[in-house]
Amino acid sequence: MYARNFLLRTMTRPSATAAQRTASISRHLMSTSSSVPKPRVEPPDEAPVLFESNGSVRTYILNRPKKLNALNEPMLNILRPQVEEWCQGSLAKVIVGRGVGRAFCAGGDVETVVRYASDAETRPKAIDFFHREFEMDYILAAVPKPYVAVMDGITMGGGVGLSVNAQFRIATENTVFAMPETKIGYCPDVGASYFLSRVDGEIGTYLALTGDTISGRAVFEHGFATHYVPSRRIPALLERLAALEEPTYRAINDLIEQEVAEREPDEVSTSFVGAKRAALDSAFRHDTVEDVIAELTQISNGHSDESVRQWAAQTLDTLELRSPTSLKVALTAVRRGKQMTLLEALQMEMNIATAFCNGDSPDFKTGVTAVLIEKIKERPQWSPAHIHEVQDSEILETFFKKYSPENGNVPSLAPPSYLPKPADLADPMQFALPTEAEIRSMVDGSHRNSGATTITLDELLGMFTRMRGGKAGVREKILEVVDRKCVFEQDKHTDKKWLQWKH
Repeated sequence: MYARNFLLRTMTRPSATAAQRTASISRHLMSTSSSVPKPRVEPPDEAPVLFESNGSVRTYILNRPKKLNALNEPMLNILRPQVEEWCQGSLAKVIVGRGVGRAFCAGGDVETVVRYASDAETRPKAIDFFHREFEMDYILAAVPKPYVAVMDGITMGGGVGLSVNAQFRIATENTVFAMPETKIGYCPDVGASYFLSRVDGEIGTYLALTGDTISGRAVFEHGFATHYVPSRRIPALLERLAALEEPTYRAINDLIEQEVAEREPDEVSTSFVGAKRAALDSAFRHDTVEDVIAELTQISNGHSDESVRQWAAQTLDTLELRSPTSLKVALTAVRRGKQMTLLEALQMEMNIATAFCNGDSPDFKTGVTAVLIEKIKERPQWSPAHIHEVQDSEILETFFKKYSPENGNVPSLAPPSYLPKPADLADPMQFALPTEAEIRSMVDGSHRNSGATTITLDELLGMFTRMRGGKAGVREKILEVVDRKCVFEQDKHTDKKWLQWKH
């Protein structure tokens, strides 16, 4: 979704100059310890992506701080060949992704993409950008070495695609996470239909439709990051990572865990807990936007908790501002993506992006113009204007059938052959907090490590503490899920209370 002003001037500079420039960036990042890193003013000829080698660690650094490291074509052209070289070489043992300034990557310059898409002669350039971007996302998801994405700052859209499937994803107090595409008449992409459909409950569906942001520790607690580390500790963590003699996945996880920050007793990191989370999961479980809106309306009028009623009313107001077409496309994509591999989901999103670029909905151009160029505060002039005017059959035909490689009107994603097969990709949740589904399987006895069909809360906490090696945040996650999803059943013969999952 991003700009293409092609200017590749970084690969032919003298190595000494490049080294000095990289060292300058490194010194700047190492000295940044405030809660919000200050952007650096860089020379006009500085490379938009920098690379560092430190021991067996190879780092790419997104370097457009004034643009919040938004992706464009030059960045992809520089990044991909270097990452592929690292993937296939023997010297690089660990790959790290970082950004300069206030963002890891805030997405990209969709204005240029829309401008290209508006002209039939340049439209292939817009489509080609999505093709390049999605293949880059897949390569980073499938990289056959440990990959550590440092999400220290704004991480939205394209930045999420670069990071969310990494085996190690570090959130900090500066992390702001979102997939805000429905705000501009587009649809969450970069694999969103895959990863948003796999997080607990319906939080992914909620984020896909509303474009809402979550920040800091909440990014970790909802599974979009595997660890939460204060920003000031990141430089030392990366130095220790480079010093590892054998940087195995387990060793890297243990190292990062040594730098994490425990949640303070009175710290509230996410508002999506308790009754509000239950209401969210219930309202956004539906397969049509109309049903989502209907239940939110019911909750806003009749829920016993005032804060939940207010949340539902605010969410209805948010959905009213979004493109009706985008809402329907996004919901359909998330539902379909749950049954797909990452590569299949990305290809589906490639097909959808092609439809938007070809003008099958005017809302992409309308939204980008209104929100990003004219910066109006009012609701954009969406067409159709209201959700009841958008026909489901037309959405399916236009965005999910009309365009595909088989129909000869969409480029096929073709990742390098040396990468693992789509079905063999590493589990991006391996080092994250336990998922709600995993907790449930332990409660009902279906988990592979479960030794019985009954379990107490203390036993449940003990099991996951051992399985996750004492990982920070596990206890809080389990207690929240148990409070919301379980009931206690008193044993008739002992003083034990068994956990039972609510159905």
